[in-house]
Formats: sequence, C-alpha cells, structure tokens
Amino acid sequence: MSETILSRCEAQGLRLTEQRRTIAQVLEDSTDHPDVEELYARASGRDPNISIATVYRTVKLFEEAGILEKVDFGDGRARYEDAERDHHDHLIDLHTGKVIEFVDPEIEALQEKIAAKLGYKLKGHKLELYGVPIKK
Repeated sequence: MSETILSRCEAQGLRLTEQRRTIAQVLEDSTDHPDVEELYARASGRDPNISIATVYRTVKLFEEAGILEKVDFGDGRARYEDAERDHHDHLIDLHTGKVIEFVDPEIEALQEKIAAKLGYKLKGHKLELYGVPIKK
C-alpha cells in the first residue's frame, strides 16, 4: 500500500475539510481496528471541535468510497481498517477483544488448493479465528 488514505480521498475528489483531514490522519496512524467511538476520542484529542456526528459521517463517506473497510468481530462494534492494506487474517482473543493480524503461507496455499479442488480460482477471502489464550 503506497498511497495514504488522504491521497486516495483526494484522488477520488472527496471534499476534505480540516476535520475530515484529521480523521483521515488518525485512521492512517491507527495500527488497530478502531470503532467510531475510538476514532472520535483520537480525533477530538487533535481537534476538540470535531463532533462524533462528523466522525460517523466521515467514516460512512470513506467506506462508501472504498477507502475504509468495515470489519465485525462479533462483539457488536463496527470497526474499521484501511481497505488498501496488504492481505491479512485475524485472530480475535475472546477474553480481551484484542485483534491479532497474521499471514500464514500454509493457510493461503490450503485455501487456494480447496478452491481449485472445488473447481474455482480463488479471488479473495476473509479468515477470522476466535480463541482464548492457552493456559501454561
């Protein structure tokens, strides 16, 4: 992913107010999968004039433009990540809600093999694993 969220917004001709720019920068700086409330807390820390309604509208706009992807890990919170991030899968800790991103070449190859065995060429997938820590 070479382009930033902000540059993709500009390339699509989205009107970018200073508040939308702040929200785009917060998203760009995120290494997790924030929900709207988390985005609002981070953005309002940079610009106290940002309202939660502005964050909701901006996230919806970015999602409709294909810049953000909504992810749902079954906890009732819509979370967001950059739609242009490199492919990865998720492991969700059911105790803490922590989301761990990973890529495993063996899993990727197995999915391709399964699709081929069923007569398909795989064009994409999402894998979410849900677990609890193993007690040692």
